[in-house]
Amino acid sequence: MLPYAAYLRVYEPLSAFPPEDRVRWARYAESKDRPRRARALEAEHAESVRRLLAIPPLPAPERESQDAYLRRIGDTLYVCPWQVRLRSWLAFAAFRKSTPAELADRLVPRAIAEQTADDFDRFKRTERSLRVHIRTSRWYIPTPWFIPFDSAERWLVLGSERTPQGWDPGTPTTTAPPRNMLYVTSMAQARRRVARALAIIRRHVGRVSALTEVEEVGRWLEEFHPHSLVELDYGGLVHLMDDQTLERDLSVAELAAALASLDNGQEELAYAMYRRVILRWRAIRALESAN
Repeated sequence: MLPYAAYLRVYEPLSAFPPEDRVRWARYAESKDRPRRARALEAEHAESVRRLLAIPPLPAPERESQDAYLRRIGDTLYVCPWQVRLRSWLAFAAFRKSTPAELADRLVPRAIAEQTADDFDRFKRTERSLRVHIRTSRWYIPTPWFIPFDSAERWLVLGSERTPQGWDPGTPTTTAPPRNMLYVTSMAQARRRVARALAIIRRHVGRVSALTEVEEVGRWLEEFHPHSLVELDYGGLVHLMDDQTLERDLSVAELAAALASLDNGQEELAYAMYRRVILRWRAIRALESAN
């Protein structure tokens, strides 16, 4: 069972990477041993579980991952590095800030925690950027993550016996895709939609928090190559929803309708659309504390 988490990913074109990385990722794409897209999330999760079940646990791997998610459109290869070590460091730093020291020490021995922090500090002294290609959200999808996408960009797989919505029958495959829901768009479209949403929120919404959350997504997208791809993957959250619930999840379309209605002065319709999104994900997030 995959973790109940969703992922926002950026795939950069191979040309965006330094020369040595271009060679490495091109070879990786041709490798028969790399995790295939349909099972890559499972492989990434399995590696994390092995580290956390070790004695003592390892909050971050000793070396950076050499794996990546790949997409190919025409002759262009797009790469989204896993960056497991960097993401683990960032997650562990956030964990230590948000968890009482006594509880944190029980979960991860203090000596291991301090060594992990020291390793991260050394890394930060040698690297100019802590940019990650993958963002993770557990138990729910933050509302701003829906903004970069359009409802027509949904790719929904409900089971191996059914034809995935958005699936190109001409695409070669050797295995049935797992149950999943994705949205994929170009970076240009993603930035344009975020910019439009920000303009509407500035004009009509007084809450600073709403503006800040969308701005943060926009700033993150600006860190990448303009010809990248952006992907929203429901990941393990699909296991919290049955097929009917997934089919009816129109969060992207509803949020877009809310913003358009707000800009057109239809405040009641905007509120109704926005409320549908909020209540849907509030109910799913509540499952975190269910027993």
